[in-house]
Amino acid sequence: MTTDEVLAGVGPRLRQMRKDREVTLAALSETTGISVSTLSRLESGLRRPSLELLLPIARAHRVALDELVGAPPADDPRVRSKPIVMGGRTHWPLTRQPGGLQAYKVLEPKRRQEPDLRTHEGYEWLYVLSGRLRLVLGEHDVVLTAGEAAEFDTRVPHWFGSTGEGPVEFLSLFGPQGERMHVRARPKGA
Repeated sequence: MTTDEVLAGVGPRLRQMRKDREVTLAALSETTGISVSTLSRLESGLRRPSLELLLPIARAHRVALDELVGAPPADDPRVRSKPIVMGGRTHWPLTRQPGGLQAYKVLEPKRRQEPDLRTHEGYEWLYVLSGRLRLVLGEHDVVLTAGEAAEFDTRVPHWFGSTGEGPVEFLSLFGPQGERMHVRARPKGA
């Protein structure tokens, strides 16, 4: 495959990835800092992709740059991912393919937080590897310990994090709807 053929496939791949995640151009623009018109031209093939444009898009979708450009898959089945730090938590992606079931190993530091309940479409599974994980799910407020698991519909207001007694390490699995933005279950201060 020639370089021009690879580059010609980038735009449609970007559009499909964004649509699979149900993200609007405006939302992607806000996340990446790239204008809506540039993103639109990139997706339609009217703008040639560059690293300057592709790197923030790859970060926003949490995928390797190879996935954006359609690089041939490596023969090694091991997932070699770099940790992603968001909101004080460290996430290690355990899956490579966008869409479908996503798995993460998560390390939540020792800290006390006021639960900020969120909702979104999807289904989530949690499995505690070490430490104690506080899960607030609707009216339930439970603590999961190493070896315990929980599963729930993410349309139920939920929050999970450290109990404040120490760090907690857990696995998080969710379907494609779980990748969408979390929406507050109730306004701050309510």
